[in-house]
Amino acid sequence: MNRNTSAAWCRRSALAALAVLAGLVPAHAQRATKTTKVSTEKATANRVDQADSLALRKIFDEALLRGQSYENLRYLTGTIGGRLAGSPQAQQAVEWGKLTMEKAGFDRVYLQEVMVPHWVRGPKERGEIVGNKDKSIKVAVCALGGSVGTNGKLKAGVVEVKSFDELKSLPDEAVKGKFVFYNRPFDDALIEPGIAYGRAGDQRRSGAIEAAKRGAVGALVRSLTSARDDNPHTGTMAYDPAVPKVPGAALSTLAAERLSLLLKASPDLQFELEMACKTLPDEKSYNVVGEIKGSKLPNEIITVGGHLDSWDLAEGAHDDGTGVVQSMEALRLLRATGFRPERTVRAVLFMNEENGNRGGIEYARLAAANKENHLAAIESDGGGFTPRGFNVEAEPAVVAKLAKWGPLLQPYHASSITVGHGGTDIGPLKEAVKPKALIGYDCDSQRYFDIHHTAADTFDKVNRRELELGGASMASLIYLLSKYGL
Repeated sequence: MNRNTSAAWCRRSALAALAVLAGLVPAHAQRATKTTKVSTEKATANRVDQADSLALRKIFDEALLRGQSYENLRYLTGTIGGRLAGSPQAQQAVEWGKLTMEKAGFDRVYLQEVMVPHWVRGPKERGEIVGNKDKSIKVAVCALGGSVGTNGKLKAGVVEVKSFDELKSLPDEAVKGKFVFYNRPFDDALIEPGIAYGRAGDQRRSGAIEAAKRGAVGALVRSLTSARDDNPHTGTMAYDPAVPKVPGAALSTLAAERLSLLLKASPDLQFELEMACKTLPDEKSYNVVGEIKGSKLPNEIITVGGHLDSWDLAEGAHDDGTGVVQSMEALRLLRATGFRPERTVRAVLFMNEENGNRGGIEYARLAAANKENHLAAIESDGGGFTPRGFNVEAEPAVVAKLAKWGPLLQPYHASSITVGHGGTDIGPLKEAVKPKALIGYDCDSQRYFDIHHTAADTFDKVNRRELELGGASMASLIYLLSKYGL
């Protein structure tokens, strides 16, 4: 036999001898060995879970006893107020956000320049339903974001529809020279109001385009809400360069129901609209970024953010002042509780989510240009209500891994980890740098669309404990992501 054959035979003989010896070990001893190994693994896992559980408890204690989100929000909404992109208030918010994060002691705070659209509403809008003998009824109305003005008073007949398909089915003479009144309500049978918002949103976004295609003079849109009140809801609308621009306005739900009822009784009634809104040249603005450098894997980045801009009708409290202060607070909580993240964590206050998303697009562009490695991004843009958990855009295996942390978040009622939308601001990262997960903070949304994009979105609508619990939930997820990765 050659040397290789001899060596192979020796190895086989040794293995056979070990097998014989193994057979001599009593079965109960073999089982005991296996049991000991499993018990050791379970004990190790329990110690890890206990350590993480205690860490999360420290985060929540800090938030509930010494949280700063609520007072930060009080200043942002009360002193600065509404912050539409391009406005002086938006610039004040940039300066405030930078100063606040510098005072919090983050490792690095900086600005990212971005050009944003500058649309101004002008004097308060006027809307009236005009009947026989010019008798009129004033109704609550506001311009949709990005709309052109009416160039004085614009009075015309009204045609009511529930969908674009219904509009397309009408003869030209039924539409031309009139306002198209889109009166499709929220579907209140849906449990998640956000789904109803999405399904009703096409009439606001594209209603003016479709109306103009048929020769209409403007679009009147039922506000996107289940609430029955006189608060009109603004929101962005679009134009098509190939289609004439006509004004777009939102009616409060009560105004929409009144107009619909009167149209049934008097199809020839008219509506008079007056809006002085206009679009000015783009303005220079900024994203505000605060960063804590990772202790072990500094080149892996976790982003958490909300949008600093808001609509101009009110203070932008729930949309999205709460997301802004929660994002800053998440990093502060980690520092205050003594946890140095292993991966780099950034709080980003995005500019221009409401009417362009240019801040989110620019953040993603710079991330790609700098060849950054983004592990995950979290966004809070659904209000500052009671935590429920997180919505995740990721591969099934990643969602499953995140879901395993649910029991750690369960004591704080933030354990729901489900597939869903991550967020508008962080969305551009998906193609730019392909993070493993885009994550949206999920809170109780039943009241959100009552005040969303209205004059009622004010500081007094925010509950301090709910707000601080949300920031702590986000900080807890960041703690786990930073420690274990994906």
